Amino acid sequence: MSSEVVNGVVSAAHGAAGTATEAAHGAGHGVPVNAREYIVHHLTNLTQTGEKQKSIIDFSVINLDTVFFSILSAVLGLMLLLWIARKVTSDVPSRTQTAVEAVVQMVEEQSSSIVHGNRTFIAPLALTVFFWVIIMNTLDLIPVDLVGWLLKVTHSGINYTRVVPTADINGPLGMSFGVLILMLYYSFKIKGVSGFVHELFSAPFGNHFLLWIPNFALNIIEFLAKAISLGMRLFGNMFAGELLFLLIATMGAAWTGFNGMSIGLGIGQWIAGSAWAIFHILVILLQAFIFMMLTLVYLGQAHEAH
Repeated sequence: MSSEVVNGVVSAAHGAAGTATEAAHGAGHGVPVNAREYIVHHLTNLTQTGEKQKSIIDFSVINLDTVFFSILSAVLGLMLLLWIARKVTSDVPSRTQTAVEAVVQMVEEQSSSIVHGNRTFIAPLALTVFFWVIIMNTLDLIPVDLVGWLLKVTHSGINYTRVVPTADINGPLGMSFGVLILMLYYSFKIKGVSGFVHELFSAPFGNHFLLWIPNFALNIIEFLAKAISLGMRLFGNMFAGELLFLLIATMGAAWTGFNGMSIGLGIGQWIAGSAWAIFHILVILLQAFIFMMLTLVYLGQAHEAH
């Protein structure tokens, strides 16, 4: 997401956030001097050039932080599941094993009720998506200035970093278009080329030749709408959560010394931050569950004829 878009999103919060001194932030990335710059700075991705993205759409730009933390989340998830698999026992299971087995059983039950066909690949895919999105979403609980401070003390020279891949629109849309590719793959595999093409032109209005173009247009729009809405739903919720964490952080950034207002804002930051973090855990789990369920629903629909 470009800095221009971020500027528009946070401009309404500028007046409420107020002004904070540069010393108060101590966050590390070439520290901004007021609340608006602070929020915009934290919502700017690290690109391969090290500079801000200049336009809203630029396919030559790669958000390196999104790529890095997405891969890191996948690796951590695989290592966690591998470690749990090695600890599996037929005797009295541990709490971790019991929790993972409950999740695996839940995904298996959901996939069997939604997808009527071979689920050898689809059920493990849904489980992978569920754990992967949970881990990526959980990165939102890392203190907003921690990574910036670490990059500063290690003299990395990195000016921008966003930790949550799902709060960058490129991450969720990339995953959702991956689901779109699988939808098309299973549509061709299950129905055959002729069957799928026939469905594109004959459903939902009928097989009359005057309806072929409206049918085809409507089906293409449906495929694209599914993919875009799947990614936008996850992105919108995680972006809103990240923005709220940043707004809460500006309360502490207004510290000017041991006076009543500063102490009150500091205590308010801890209370609001803790409350939102606890509630955000539900958002993290719910969004992962929704993404997993919609993946199953869309792939299940690819197995069925109109």
